[in-house]
Amino acid sequence: MEMEKETETETEINLSVKEEEGSKIEDVSGKVHQLPCSVKYNGPSSVSQYFKPKPTPTTGIQESFFRGRNLLGTTLPIPHPYSGFVIGKKSFVKRKASDMSEEKNSSCWEVKAKFQNLTYWNHDTLPSHDDAFSRSFHWLSVAEALHKPVTAEDLVSASMALKKMD
Repeated sequence: MEMEKETETETEINLSVKEEEGSKIEDVSGKVHQLPCSVKYNGPSSVSQYFKPKPTPTTGIQESFFRGRNLLGTTLPIPHPYSGFVIGKKSFVKRKASDMSEEKNSSCWEVKAKFQNLTYWNHDTLPSHDDAFSRSFHWLSVAEALHKPVTAEDLVSASMALKKMD
């Protein structure tokens, strides 16, 4: 009986966003959309030819149609100090055959573009602050508060608050 050795894959995502000589990272703000559907295709497409959002004159909400279905959307800024990134598998230049085996077992990703806002869409209903997608941005401030380092002043004020409760 032969047993195959399980290979571990190493994943690396480089978000340092260093703009190398002659190559700028494209800013795709205003072009990132969260649609309420699933498209079972992964490849190039002329999306801008078919998906043409238009602002509504009175509400500032955007309207569009996708496969005949009415969509209503709004643009949300990514909260400071966060940023959005489009990442893709890193393409390697040709190397020696001995180095290629290492590349097959690793997943290296690189930043292809960045964005500071995105538009999310609902079917037939106006976007609101109560939508799950919009509310998910509130977790960023909750996470920041939870992971904030505790200072001496925080401990003193907490101690004083506890004494007042007694």
